[in-house]
Amino acid sequence: MLSTYKESSDFTGTLVKVYNELKANAENFEIVMISLDDNEESFNKEFSGLPWLSLRFKDKKCEKLVRYFDLSDLPTLVIIGPDGKTLHPNVADAIEEHGTIAYPFTPDKFAELEKIEKAKQEAQTLESVLVSGDLDFVLGKDGAKIPVSDLVGKHILLYFSAHWYPPCRAFTPELAETYHEAFEVIFISNDSDQASYDEYYSTMPWLSLPFGDKRREYLSHLCKVNGIPSLAALGPTGKIITTETRDLIMLHGAEAFPFTVECMAQIETKSDMAKDWPNKVKHGKEARKNLLKYGLIICLLPCAYYVIRSFRGSR
Repeated sequence: MLSTYKESSDFTGTLVKVYNELKANAENFEIVMISLDDNEESFNKEFSGLPWLSLRFKDKKCEKLVRYFDLSDLPTLVIIGPDGKTLHPNVADAIEEHGTIAYPFTPDKFAELEKIEKAKQEAQTLESVLVSGDLDFVLGKDGAKIPVSDLVGKHILLYFSAHWYPPCRAFTPELAETYHEAFEVIFISNDSDQASYDEYYSTMPWLSLPFGDKRREYLSHLCKVNGIPSLAALGPTGKIITTETRDLIMLHGAEAFPFTVECMAQIETKSDMAKDWPNKVKHGKEARKNLLKYGLIICLLPCAYYVIRSFRGSR
């Protein structure tokens, strides 16, 4: 397992539970931790409470293994078979999602898990996504509890964001410009205190989960949130349409709604037509017809082209 103390601490708790359950079932495996910590005190603090093995702090093999396994994400849990060959480059997500069921992490097991996941997606409803026990509501701007059942049949955007992160504060006004009655937005806060949540939510016109709501962790996992701001789109049936909604809105604005593959295909078609319009333009009445056909307005003024590069934030 490749890790750093700060970035892997949440995952470590899950892995410890899985490790102990598998050992209790007499499964034949072992974990060797490869820590990338720069602080020996942090390393010792982490390792002292763990049930598995580890390379020594700052062991020279650590850097070699990072290069060998082409490390790009933390935490990384590489699976090596009895013959010493790599079975899987990283099963951290599988551990988070399936726990002990993912063992022994073979291709056949992952094929089985894929079938299970597909069945879950087919059965997914808005209630199965947003209702957890007594938590069957979201909050309106006036603080009123709005039953999840009132949102059934609507397009829903789950907005994972936080006041403390500048890219989130920059994206929120852009989302607000796109926001309209065709879909509903539910803010899911990653803020660390109620005051920050209250201040940030006061700038938003949509719904929200209560601050500290326990559903946040499940929804983050369901929507595969790896960084914020993140925006997942759910269709009228409650099924996830896409988890890349933020990128779509940044590129296309309100035109991206309802965020489906078909909608994106139409946008691409329009874009291709627009690129081709100079070849279609002729003089006189024919020119006017072509301009109207392609939905273009030409101003006979000096033009400047601006390229905007967006960067995705990660928490």
